[in-house]
Amino acid sequence: MICCALGQDSHRFEEEMGKPLVLGGLIIEGEKGLAANSDGDVLLHALTNAVSGLTGRNILGPVADALCQAGFKDSWVYLNEALRDLKNAGGRICHVSFSVEAKRPRMMPHIPAIRENVAGMLGISPAQVGMTATSGEGLTAFGRGEGIQVFCLITADMDRGE
Repeated sequence: MICCALGQDSHRFEEEMGKPLVLGGLIIEGEKGLAANSDGDVLLHALTNAVSGLTGRNILGPVADALCQAGFKDSWVYLNEALRDLKNAGGRICHVSFSVEAKRPRMMPHIPAIRENVAGMLGISPAQVGMTATSGEGLTAFGRGEGIQVFCLITADMDRGE
C-alpha cells in the first residue's frame, strides 16, 4: 500500500553567531544557527515529523527531548529513531519532497548536496529526493530572514501484512 505523510518544522535564527547552521545534515557556512535544544536541522525535523505521520509515534517531543538531555543533539539520531519505527511497521520510503521558505541562506547552491546527503541517510537515490525553496516575497517571518520553515512530504510503500 502506498501512503503519504506531511511533516513541518520551523526555527528562528540564533541571535549571535557561533552555532552552525545545519540543513539536511550539512553545515552551511557563514550563517547563524537555528535556535533549538538540538542542532536545529529543520529539514531533518520536518522529515522526522513526516515519518512519524506514517508510524503514529511522534519522535520530536518527549523522545527527542530525552535523547537531547542524554547528549544527542544531532538530528540524524531523531530521524534514525523514526526510520526504525517505519522499518518495524514494514515501511520503505519511495520519495521525499522538501519545500523550504527562507530569505537566507540562498538555498539553490546547497540543494544538490542536501539531496545527496538526505538520500544517503534514507538509502534511496538522490533522484528520489526533491527540494524547492522560496523567500515567499517576504510576506512571513521566514521570508523576512528571521528563521526557516520546511514542509516535507514523503511517499512510502507500507507492507502492513494485509
